[in-house]
Amino acid sequence: MSDGTAHSANPNAENTVNTKRRRFLIGSTTLVGAVGAAGAAVPFVGSWNPSARALAAGAPITIDISRLNPGELLGPMPAWRGQPVYVFMREESTLESLNARTELLADPDSEEDQQPEYCQNEFRSINPEVMIMVGLCTHLGCAPILNAEVIPQDYDPDWQGGFFCPCHGSMFDLAGRVYSGVPAPDNLVVPPHYYETDAVVVIGLDGENS
Repeated sequence: MSDGTAHSANPNAENTVNTKRRRFLIGSTTLVGAVGAAGAAVPFVGSWNPSARALAAGAPITIDISRLNPGELLGPMPAWRGQPVYVFMREESTLESLNARTELLADPDSEEDQQPEYCQNEFRSINPEVMIMVGLCTHLGCAPILNAEVIPQDYDPDWQGGFFCPCHGSMFDLAGRVYSGVPAPDNLVVPPHYYETDAVVVIGLDGENS
């Protein structure tokens, strides 16, 4: 005789459905929580390094030059504002030769505003041994090639060592000063920079030792 209350024909099936539903809800909640945690971690981790937009706007970069030897160009080449930066360790003989043939240069005294004031000297640098330049020709922005050997070249029998732009023949000495009569109008750009230590350089900012 029925008391009017509806009963499941299979109690075990009802328990199975409830168990599966409970597991689904727990699993969904756990997944959402994990995704949320991962989403929160992305900007946190990313904040340790400058964003691409910040770098393009000129965020400073820090480079270690402790392993750079005389006559070497730093590699891999660092970039600042999306531009290659040449960091070259000049030898003593190179420093002595910088004023040897200044009559070949268009702006030997760096009178044009292509460098910070603290680099307006015969070396165009803070540390005479370390040359830091933006590696883009001032003609059309090509990348000049380092040729530090002081021997006559096909493009210049009086070559004193420096950078040659194979695109249109512009030449620069090992202080980044442009030769007279070439397509490039100005010396290579010296970016703002300072030394945190003797071996660590910050490019993109002026400092107290600048």
